[in-house]
Amino acid sequence: MRVDVTRRNDRFLLEAKNEAGNTFILDNSPDGGGDGAGFRPMQSLLAAMAACSSMDVISILKKQKLEPFGLTVSVEGERETGKEANLWKTVHATFIVTGNVPKEKAERAVQLSLEKYCSVSMTLRAAGAAITYDVVMR
Repeated sequence: MRVDVTRRNDRFLLEAKNEAGNTFILDNSPDGGGDGAGFRPMQSLLAAMAACSSMDVISILKKQKLEPFGLTVSVEGERETGKEANLWKTVHATFIVTGNVPKEKAERAVQLSLEKYCSVSMTLRAAGAAITYDVVMR
């Protein structure tokens, strides 16, 4: 796996590109000298966890012949303070599932993802983050 990150202006605007040519933009906040024109790196880590887990949940439900009409994951986190590298201390994900999926099946899929299958959540846990979640059915 390879990702290249290239500086795109005279400040902190960066473009990340994967081997397939897909891109996304990262930037620092205005307080940090950027323009706020993209994800900050730690935000991209939360987004990566949400995306990784979403893919797992969809896959698990599909194997059970269940198809959510919609899935949104909102992730919030709290970082350590007073250190050189302020790691994620707590991360909470709210999974909003729309469609004809029994709540217990959705909850089990989320649990399996965050505790067993999602490499990003497992990486955050290994770094000391406490990961919690809830599932909302609509």
